[in-house]
Amino acid sequence: MAIPQTFIQELLNRVDVVDVVGRYVQLKKGGANLMGLCPFHGEKSPSFSVSPTKQFYHCFGCGANGNAIGFLMEHAGMSFIEAVKDLAQQTGMQMPEDDASPQDRERAAQQRQKQVTLTDVLEKAAQAYAKQLKVAPRAVDYLKGRGLSGQIAKTFGLGYAPEGWRALASVFPDYQDPLLVESGMVIEHEDEKGADGQSKRYDRFRDRIMFPIRNVKGECIGFGGRVLDKGEPKYLNSPETPVFSKGRELYGLFEGRTAIRVAGYALVTEGYMDVVALAQLGFANTVATLGTACTPDHVQKLFRFTDSVVFSFDGDNAGRRAARKALDAALPLATDTRSVKFLFLPAEHDPDSFVRANGEAAFAQCVKEAVPLSRFLIEAASADCDLSTAEGRARMASQARPLWSALPDGALKRQLIGELSSGIGIGSADLLQLWQQTGAGSRTARAGGHTPAPASGDPGHDGSPSFEASAGGYESSAGSYRGDSGGHGRKGYGKWRKAPPPPPRMLGTRRAGGSRADRAVALLLSNAQAWDGLSADDHSLLAHLPAPHGALFAWLEAQLHEHGPQPWAALREALRGHEHEAFGCTQVEQVPPSDDPASEQSELTDVMNRLRRDALEEQASQLATRVAEGDAAALSDYKRVRDQLAALKTSAAN
Repeated sequence: MAIPQTFIQELLNRVDVVDVVGRYVQLKKGGANLMGLCPFHGEKSPSFSVSPTKQFYHCFGCGANGNAIGFLMEHAGMSFIEAVKDLAQQTGMQMPEDDASPQDRERAAQQRQKQVTLTDVLEKAAQAYAKQLKVAPRAVDYLKGRGLSGQIAKTFGLGYAPEGWRALASVFPDYQDPLLVESGMVIEHEDEKGADGQSKRYDRFRDRIMFPIRNVKGECIGFGGRVLDKGEPKYLNSPETPVFSKGRELYGLFEGRTAIRVAGYALVTEGYMDVVALAQLGFANTVATLGTACTPDHVQKLFRFTDSVVFSFDGDNAGRRAARKALDAALPLATDTRSVKFLFLPAEHDPDSFVRANGEAAFAQCVKEAVPLSRFLIEAASADCDLSTAEGRARMASQARPLWSALPDGALKRQLIGELSSGIGIGSADLLQLWQQTGAGSRTARAGGHTPAPASGDPGHDGSPSFEASAGGYESSAGSYRGDSGGHGRKGYGKWRKAPPPPPRMLGTRRAGGSRADRAVALLLSNAQAWDGLSADDHSLLAHLPAPHGALFAWLEAQLHEHGPQPWAALREALRGHEHEAFGCTQVEQVPPSDDPASEQSELTDVMNRLRRDALEEQASQLATRVAEGDAAALSDYKRVRDQLAALKTSAAN
């Protein structure tokens, strides 16, 4: 969908980054700004600063910085569109919907309200289950027997659903409320009526350890329940609801998002207990699928938080089948900058038992030595193939084609064609030609003889791969932003199109140096109000500097005339699509939120004095050349400029 630039600016003018960050980080007053522990890297003393005046956050430890939209994308793993929608809902702004009818908009608003209401119901149930756990010795003993502490149970909000058919009736006064059924907490049998003539109802979860499932915003959207003793099913999940989809959500992602960034990878396991136990044992970067096979949505969500994912499976046949499904889900997203690995533990161990038996270091080593996606792809392609026979190698060629075709274009895909062709026993060009003919033949049969163009990812006509660039991400333009809620970009605002992106920011590093004009760009973009404190001559001086500086100052002056002073958060969105957008953003990154606005003003004054002196010295040099060439008219101008230069130096010295 397209979001007008004016909407983004208005949204950022209304929202308070302090409130947005404060939902996730405990902030305390520290001078003009607020300080807290950085959510993007592990630290014990606060180095994370949030500026109410600039509407910007900055970590002095790892260098992370951005506005309210960027924070939700980086910390909560939202796409650009999701972050904008979340902030718009908080501020009461109506999202622009180009083609939606009034009826569609009304239905969308009702759906959003229904989701809020359902998460309120689920959160209330989660709180009730947590209270029940404290008075259920049998449930507490079970968790202690699994080696879990009270602190880890609190971190994950573990609870207990008591025995009895209608325990939630004491939590919700109206047990007949339709929301209890719609949220999945209560089961209703419409064909069975009670004495009061109403359909029979009973609690879905009874006598089970309860694992609240939270979305990336921390809202309770469902539950997983485990039996205490023997019983079937061992695990019971919430049903699909308007707020919960097993194919899109991951257990433990909300609790482990910071640990994933610190560790540098996400570990995907198969069960709730694996996640909780591993978090206690030092691997808080663990998540789990919810009783379903891994899906592309799962992988895509993880890549919003990290570029490295390790899938952990049992080494038995069931584990291998689950790993194969994870491979299929990961292949379309496996770009050259991402890492996907597969960890297979001994049959007698799950991750929890392996760590307890062998220690954290041994498990970390297993993770390090996990099977890379490339090797597992080749294993999957050659499964059940006798490569000593022509028939077996032909079977491998057939099985390899869809796997290889699913990979995005890049160095990995090009390398794999060589490895696959080596195993199959024919040259790369011959293999690609074979796949092209096979694909064309199958399409011809389906189309009744007509041969369409190769599909995306299929080998091309010339016997070489036909690689198509992904159309995901966000498309910048001067007036609007086009986003894909399923975009794969994780840093900043996704993939850049019409202008090169700013140079990548390396955590823990900061560029030094830069010219006086660079510093002026940084100071004035990050604090646009200072522009009004400069003279008209200063405005002209800055606007007439060579590009990119002059062009940015001219743009800033036009913005101030049209919209008045705006925080950098809003200016940053207005700058999107500008010829010098990347340069401007890079300069502002060098100005972290300041505790002392007077200090910044003093620095700007000093920078402007130096720029004025530079301009006067250049002018004096040009006039001196003209005087030396015999231009008598230039002499008076030269003296005037020299007097101005002397006065400026005297003023600066005082």
